[in-house]
Amino acid sequence: MRQVRLPQPSRRGVLAAGGALGLTAFLAACGSEKKDGSGKTEGGGKTGPWSFKDDRGQTAKRDATPKNIVAFTGVAAALFDYGIEVKGVFGPTKTKDGKPDVQAGDMDISKLTIIGNEWGQFNIEKYAGLAPDVLLSTMFDDKGTLWYVPEESKDKILKLAPSVGISVYDRQLTQPLQRILELAESLGADVKADKVVKAKKRFEDASERLRKVAKAHKDIKVLIGSASQDLFYVSGSNLSVDLEYFKALGVNIIEPPESAKKASGGWFENLSWETVNKYDADVIMMDNRSSALQPADLDKSKPTWKKLPAVKAGQVIPRVAEPIFSYDKCAPILEDLADAIEKAKKLK
Repeated sequence: MRQVRLPQPSRRGVLAAGGALGLTAFLAACGSEKKDGSGKTEGGGKTGPWSFKDDRGQTAKRDATPKNIVAFTGVAAALFDYGIEVKGVFGPTKTKDGKPDVQAGDMDISKLTIIGNEWGQFNIEKYAGLAPDVLLSTMFDDKGTLWYVPEESKDKILKLAPSVGISVYDRQLTQPLQRILELAESLGADVKADKVVKAKKRFEDASERLRKVAKAHKDIKVLIGSASQDLFYVSGSNLSVDLEYFKALGVNIIEPPESAKKASGGWFENLSWETVNKYDADVIMMDNRSSALQPADLDKSKPTWKKLPAVKAGQVIPRVAEPIFSYDKCAPILEDLADAIEKAKKLK
């Protein structure tokens, strides 16, 4: 999905093995039909056997539609838009000041059990305590690696409940959108609801508008960036679902050479802050995740950033580097990009 920098904060060590002892027995003693304070079960409303074939080719099965759902934060946020609520989340959910992370979408994070908020964090005991029916996440490779499920403890984690992986790797945005919709439907969502139908129509209209704007302003060059204290990352359109879709719609994305992206596995080129002006960009889209430095931070700390023509012209917009894969959340991404390209001045 993207030429976006994958967040790689330093891991906090291997989870202790002792904490997972006895979890299987614990789960066997727990029911999966937990209710919230209103007496309503969480998850979907369907009854009877449930199954879902994921993008690994694996089929998750339960005797009934999962109620106690634990999901990567972005997946949980997408399901929320379809009326499916989860019990627990893992991945960026809460910022350092306690506010919802951008990947939490419209969820009320105070009602969620956060299994882990950062890369490498996943509290197995807390996860088991939820008596999970299913674990849901995305995948950013073709090896079936579940996003934000730590490699060092995945075997323990995945023994506790069936898992579902939705691929967001080397395909266009429309594919994971459709797959998350199918997943939501399997969990009991009404995908024919007026809200869903309107959101999908808005996304389709936004796609067509971006196609027309990109064609009319094909000379406007768009750079996809992400920032850390030491490096500026320039993503190409390969691998990233959003960027592959933008490219297919005709957006003129600046493409780093393959040789420059080799170190990152083909995702992005690393630039020092001294060479951040390597490419002539008319519009810059900057990674909006909490793991990346934001333009306001760069304005204060990176003089070379402030000298970039697009920055001086005010032609910098956020890039939703890890989209929430609902039509409701993805339509504005296309609309905002179309607006930015349409209003942009040609700088060089």
